[in-house]
Amino acid sequence: MKPEKSAKAFSREAAAGLTLLAAAVLALLVANSPLRVAYEHLLAMPLSLGKTPAVLSKPLLLWINDGLMAVFFLLVGLEIKRELLRGALSSRKTALLPLIAALGGMVVPAMIYSAINWDNDVALRGWAIPAATDIAFAVSVLAVLGSRVPQSLKVFLLALAIIDDLGAILIIAFFYTSDLSLSALALAFSGGAILALLNHRGVMRVWPYILVGAFVWLCVLKSGVHATLAGVATALAIPLTDEKGREGPLENLERRLDPWVSFLILPIFAFANAGVSFAGISAKEFVSPIPLGIALGLIIGKPLGIYGFARAAIQSGAGAAPSGATKMQLFGTALLGGIGFTMSLFIGMLAFPDSQASADVRLGVLAGSLVSATLGYIVLSSTHRRRTQKG
Repeated sequence: MKPEKSAKAFSREAAAGLTLLAAAVLALLVANSPLRVAYEHLLAMPLSLGKTPAVLSKPLLLWINDGLMAVFFLLVGLEIKRELLRGALSSRKTALLPLIAALGGMVVPAMIYSAINWDNDVALRGWAIPAATDIAFAVSVLAVLGSRVPQSLKVFLLALAIIDDLGAILIIAFFYTSDLSLSALALAFSGGAILALLNHRGVMRVWPYILVGAFVWLCVLKSGVHATLAGVATALAIPLTDEKGREGPLENLERRLDPWVSFLILPIFAFANAGVSFAGISAKEFVSPIPLGIALGLIIGKPLGIYGFARAAIQSGAGAAPSGATKMQLFGTALLGGIGFTMSLFIGMLAFPDSQASADVRLGVLAGSLVSATLGYIVLSSTHRRRTQKG
């Protein structure tokens, strides 16, 4: 990833993170005000698409989580494909360190959560919740620090978060599916085959991919596999370049989607899912197994996994250390990996659908993300001050 491109991506994600933060704060304020009942009724309001007998009817909350988030995953898929083909993940040297660090950042939090909830089979379904990183929030903290953080760490965090998103996609695909409808799944695979054929034939217009992708989304929705994966499948079929190596539709679609996803879709998701009422909640609620497992997974598991695996990769020669960054700065960046927010809430929604545990999930995610952001900022800012004083 070129420095000027990574700087632009970093600035964009930082602005998106501030928008997300505003949406989350607004949700908390509304959920703890006299507007709470209206807020809950709004999210439960049924909306229908189509005409009898082919009608798809869902509450507004599910349209947001199953529909709008499919567009988010379409964008994530486009970013992953671009980075794998010619970005920060396109070469072994640049990809190995964030890849290994991201793996540690998924495994260790999941182990901490599972250890705390080992005796509860229902609670264990949430093992993947603290394994996610919210790229927008994480880079927002780095943006506040500005030039006090080396550019190499910003690129490292962006690459790590992209790999983390890929890991979350695989987790959703393999572990968070309901009863499968083989007929709907077969139709979804047929749509996927058409997408692959479009790519093979070198189709450079976006609309055929989007049209077939919408069909795949509907089939996946009915199959029991989470519908957002249709967005990823569609993204992977869209060409990055044409047969002559010129820019294809992928990057153009990515540029067009990014502001809509960053400043509309994700804030709507945050507003719909972050609103937890603190009425009647005591300190005891925060230390119950589910929120405690999530919070400790994010606060302790994420930085230990990211930093520990990264240091092991550097010492073994498998990965190159970020240039100009100290060990403490790398650890501070690893702390920011504990900001799970959007992706953690999303996985929590899949792990505990229509469950009382959803309130516990939000408590754990909000607490863990807030503490991780605070600790990461303190470590990075204090490390910079010490280096400046020594200089």
